[in-house]
Amino acid sequence: MENFREIKENGIKTLQIEAESIKNLINFVNNDFAEAVNHILKSDGRLVITGIGKSAIIANKIVATLNSTGTPSLFMHAADAIHGDLGMIQSKDIVLCISKSGETPEIKNLVPLLKKGGNLLIGMVGNINSYLAKQSNFVINTTVEKEACPNNLAPTSSTTAQLVMGDALAVCLLNARKFSSDDFARYHPGGALGKQLYLTLKDFIFTNPKPQVKSEDNLKSVIMEITKGRLGATAVIDDSGKIAGMITDGDVRRMLEKYDTIKELKARDIMSINPTTLDSRCMAIEAATVMNDRKITQILVTENGDYAGIVHFHDLNKEGIS
Repeated sequence: MENFREIKENGIKTLQIEAESIKNLINFVNNDFAEAVNHILKSDGRLVITGIGKSAIIANKIVATLNSTGTPSLFMHAADAIHGDLGMIQSKDIVLCISKSGETPEIKNLVPLLKKGGNLLIGMVGNINSYLAKQSNFVINTTVEKEACPNNLAPTSSTTAQLVMGDALAVCLLNARKFSSDDFARYHPGGALGKQLYLTLKDFIFTNPKPQVKSEDNLKSVIMEITKGRLGATAVIDDSGKIAGMITDGDVRRMLEKYDTIKELKARDIMSINPTTLDSRCMAIEAATVMNDRKITQILVTENGDYAGIVHFHDLNKEGIS
């Protein structure tokens, strides 16, 4: 138990140190930060982000965030840059160089080459008196008081600061571009997150059966239609093609409990009147919310007021929407 206490204390201390480091970054969101955002926003080129060691790992993450939120970016390892990768930088590109010390040999070799190419250089650096800071057009300060590492050596607070400042940069650019959820969906067509942003009920009824019976159809027809559709329900349609009601598996079971004689029963006798309906243009995630709130597993879908099909909660679940 003593060991458990020590582990928890160390964990809490690490979080406190890093949280304080992040809080202090507020003081570094200055004119240089704003100028960097504006230049990236107005650039006709891409943002090339470079670094070495742990900073290179952070650079990769920032590149991924920027690309997914509308700012074309690419990663270039600082060590590889002087061995051929420098050729990926085009004349209109802006370079963001990430380094804690700003004094590593690879950075010192790279910076003069970037300056010679005429590219705007933004330094994200933890030492504003460093070589990188002095050579940069704009400096994004990520200075931290200390690392969370008890030896003050392993990059912990410093890489967290870089990561968070990269997020701040990305969100500022996202807001300036008025990047919407529709734009986000365009860049994230795969995965559950993307599907939540672009899938509508029409995407589901397109592939699903369209079970339906008339109000006067007998019980056998109802059960066969529910079974055939495999959606656990059928719509009940009136003579004008409008929805009159809905019958689910549950309605059939409740009917068997309620009636002693079922031979003469019609669809109208057991259907639920005024069932929940949604237009086919409704987002799937909104439909999932409605189904969860009303504790239902099927929903009727309409197009221009006419019955268009049924979507089951399992359909949404399969796509990671729930």
